[in-house]
Amino acid sequence: MFNFKQLNNVFGWLVFAIATITYALTMEPTASYWDCGEFISAAYKLQVVHPPGAPMFLLLERLFAMLAGSNISNVAFFTNLGSALSSSFTILFLFWSITMLASKLVDDNKDNYSLTSKILIIGSGVVGALAYTFSDTFWFSAVETEVYAMSSLCTAVVFWAILKWENIADEKHADRWIVLISLIVGLSIGVHLLNLLAIPAIAFVYYFKRFKTSSKGIIYTAIASIAILGFIQFGIIPGVISIAAKFDLLFVNSFGMPFWSGAMVWFVLLIAGIVWATQYSIRKANVVLHTGMMCFTAVLIGYSSYTMIPIRAKADPNINMYANDNIFNLLSYINREQYGETPLLTGQFFTAKLSDEKEGAMQYQKSEDKYVETVRKTVPVWEASQSGFFPRMWSNQANHIQFYQSWAKLKSTTRKPSFSENIGFFVSYQMGHMYWRYFMWNFTGRQNDIQGHGNMTDGNWISGIKALDEYRLGPQTNLPKYLAENTSRNELYFLPLILGVIGMVFHFNKNKKGATPVGLLFFFTGLAIVIYLNQYPYQPRERDYAYVGSFYAFAIWIGLGVMGLYELVRKSWNGPVAAFALTTISLLAVPVIMANAEWDDHDRSNRSVVKDFAADYLNSCAPNAILFTMGDNETYPLWYAQEVEGIRTDIRVVNLSLLGMDWYINQMKKNTLEGKGVPFTLSSDKYTQGTRDYIPYYDMKINGPADVREVINFVTSTNEQALMQTRAGKSINVLPTRMLRIKVDKNAVIKSGVVSAANQNQIAEYIDFNLSKDGLVKNDLLVLDLLANNNWSRPIYFAATMGQDNYYGLNDYLQLEGLALRLIPIKSPRNPYGTAGKVNSAIMYDNMVNKFKWGNMGGENVFIDPETARMTYSFRIQFFQLCDVLLNEGKKDSCAKALDLLMSVLPKQGVPLQYKTFDFRFVDQYFRCGKIEKAKTLAASIQGEIAQNLDYYKQFNGKKSSMYTEDVQQGIAVLNELARICKDNNQAKISDDISKSAAAFQKDFSFIYAEGTN
Repeated sequence: MFNFKQLNNVFGWLVFAIATITYALTMEPTASYWDCGEFISAAYKLQVVHPPGAPMFLLLERLFAMLAGSNISNVAFFTNLGSALSSSFTILFLFWSITMLASKLVDDNKDNYSLTSKILIIGSGVVGALAYTFSDTFWFSAVETEVYAMSSLCTAVVFWAILKWENIADEKHADRWIVLISLIVGLSIGVHLLNLLAIPAIAFVYYFKRFKTSSKGIIYTAIASIAILGFIQFGIIPGVISIAAKFDLLFVNSFGMPFWSGAMVWFVLLIAGIVWATQYSIRKANVVLHTGMMCFTAVLIGYSSYTMIPIRAKADPNINMYANDNIFNLLSYINREQYGETPLLTGQFFTAKLSDEKEGAMQYQKSEDKYVETVRKTVPVWEASQSGFFPRMWSNQANHIQFYQSWAKLKSTTRKPSFSENIGFFVSYQMGHMYWRYFMWNFTGRQNDIQGHGNMTDGNWISGIKALDEYRLGPQTNLPKYLAENTSRNELYFLPLILGVIGMVFHFNKNKKGATPVGLLFFFTGLAIVIYLNQYPYQPRERDYAYVGSFYAFAIWIGLGVMGLYELVRKSWNGPVAAFALTTISLLAVPVIMANAEWDDHDRSNRSVVKDFAADYLNSCAPNAILFTMGDNETYPLWYAQEVEGIRTDIRVVNLSLLGMDWYINQMKKNTLEGKGVPFTLSSDKYTQGTRDYIPYYDMKINGPADVREVINFVTSTNEQALMQTRAGKSINVLPTRMLRIKVDKNAVIKSGVVSAANQNQIAEYIDFNLSKDGLVKNDLLVLDLLANNNWSRPIYFAATMGQDNYYGLNDYLQLEGLALRLIPIKSPRNPYGTAGKVNSAIMYDNMVNKFKWGNMGGENVFIDPETARMTYSFRIQFFQLCDVLLNEGKKDSCAKALDLLMSVLPKQGVPLQYKTFDFRFVDQYFRCGKIEKAKTLAASIQGEIAQNLDYYKQFNGKKSSMYTEDVQQGIAVLNELARICKDNNQAKISDDISKSAAAFQKDFSFIYAEGTN
């Protein structure tokens, strides 16, 4: 017969094996969206990522990257495996944490558990650990190279360690566990700061074990835990570096010593102080001081992983965020200064206007031999009358204000929201929509993965219980195909939630001291983050990953729910059979149902969309090109493709979001891989941080377009005649005109080959363009500098998926060649598609039909995430423009081939209807290239999907029409357009059928059109 310790180890490693197999089978084989491409690239070459960095994470992932050996295509696989193993080890420690907590809830002697108790304790661990294994949010992070899996592991280890300490707290040397926890906390700083939020839970475990419980003691412990958390987050993390910066400034500027000398002196003094205090504690036999110094030292040892940042920055890798080769840059990096500040307990509401600016701390930059003052930080001062306590509606962006008005039902957006309106928004949106919705995804069910902002069809939680779901979200029968077959539609029937609530109630009733730390972990890693983040509307992506620690805590209660169920029935049914039966029922009702529902929307094993799309961007460009991108998903995958897989390393990718940073501009000037430096001509003193961060527009009544070179010279001049005085008495540069001109050197154009011989007679003498901006930020200044001085020596491209306001008014001089638009000196008439640029059909056809890869997104049972679905809309637009030009050129066969390729690579499922309504245009193109049957088939498919959608909305019987008005109007408009296309192509019967359908739907929804006329 196995003893309990053996069973605990065997089943712990069993759930670890199940988790490992699950994550290994569903893991993405290559890069993923968002930060993953950056992290993989940085781990592979130990480079420096965006603030505040993740050095410990990168060091450990570097070990996994090395497993790929010389096969660089496997680097991403192994770094993803690092996350998978971090996640499965999290499950292991979760299991052991649950069994430790559960063992305190049975009445047996801990050295001799009965069979019933063994089954209940082990069963609780298995059910809780596997429930978390298959939970939506945790599983998502487990199969990609992101920090959240390793951060979860840190949280799991420290929580397990404090429970281990509690079991042996009265033994000699037990406090070594506290020191271990401190070390893990320090190491976790180099992964992600979420782990720090476990500190209050740890503090209460310590308090309940060491002290007699009292109201005063609980209050003091709460204060002490928050103080420790604050000391680490706001004291140790920035404080150690801040003091080092002061020392370095003194030693470098005053004593003429080398850079970092003062910082080294400070670190030596810090170590000496720790040694002295430790020896003092030993001499005085002061256990509290000694333990405190050991914990402080352990945190610093863990935090020392940040030494990697300046060491690697000094090596000047290709990805070198913030160029942390000096202590002041490192301090700004750690403080995340580039992200700005968000009001927390007090601050401005969205109605506030900037009333003043205060001068903050002086900023310093490294010169040749000393630190030089640049500019003082500016601290905005907002109208006091429009500021207040706990501002939750604070962003003054126009679309955010509209959202506040709609969500909070504000009667006016010109007055400060009342306290009740502000708190209402906090409760309903920030807590309800941005936390509890995510919580319910994990433990009740998920409608789909379409990001929603309060509408009934996108991104809500569901249960699978029809009556309840219909009460909240409208009819749940006859759902449109794109909703009914969305792989992320997961129905869990409240079962995980119910079991977790049972476990929570049972835990608090049975052992309040044991349940309180779990409750604190749940709160601080969940709702406390909501308060701290103070999120604005329209986040770029769903943010459920931020609350994964809270879901971890709830999984503990799911496990303890097994014991709670047993407690409910023990008077009428008890013993080993009852314990085993309840464990089995819980296992089937929760983890098994979760695994079955969640598998398809977490299985990324058979796709490579991110790598292939990145290669497609790069392969859209001519050799030695400069490619401007904007967001994370247009940039980080390209970094991965170049840095890891060596794809088109001749291209220089320039992220416009980063181009406002002086360190990034300097990096762009350097050669990297096979790519030459970007030929910016401005000297560093013209764009150093704090200099020309913003150049306002001031109309100087210049007649006609101004030469870009002259404008650049003017806005970078220090001549008094080029400066204007602000109200505050500062001298600033201004943009004198928005109408700009680039003189075209025809000989340089011909020499560069940017224009074919047949089109050389179309080369313009000038490129005239208008900026639609009220001023220039620094990235605009650098782009204009490049445009003024490149003289066609390098091809210049803009990502075609960027917003058109990022094209600097050059739309008429852009040429579409795939997923990128090339700047050419030929003016094209505005195209009828509402997009920028003309199409070079020869180049674009070769790129899209012969060169591009599609990541297997058109394969059967391939998970299509929201970003991939969004990209399919871009592909539709690009193919439509290509095919339209091919038809105009009489290349019907090429058009048909391109259309067939598009239809074969588009996903079979998982794409919202809004991205597919564009397809009616392909019906016309199929007709025009003579593929009548394919046109009919596609027309029938589109009509069917729209009819499904409109039939679904008919079930609402006019209720909540504002929620679906736009969908209905778009659907009917597409049907009418489809009917017109069929009629124009001599398909009268089909056209008539579609027209009748559209008319019938318009009659059904006549109330919507009546509303539109009022």
